Amino acid sequence: MSAARIVGIVLIVAGLAGFMFGGVSWTENKTIVDIGPIQATAKERKTFPIPAVVSGIAVIAGIVLLVIPARRR
Repeated sequence: MSAARIVGIVLIVAGLAGFMFGGVSWTENKTIVDIGPIQATAKERKTFPIPAVVSGIAVIAGIVLLVIPARRR
């Protein structure tokens, strides 16, 4: 399997995941107060959205990489 086919498959999977989930989100723990043995923390949820246009371009680029045959030297 050539590198172009592997990249094509990865782009298709990443594009479909972008359509399904709409972005990547994670939770950060922040320390608000730290006075000796007393600590106050807060959880903050952050999101990195992935636009549908970018997901669509990734899927199309992946399909193109899979359909176009590799050139032989």
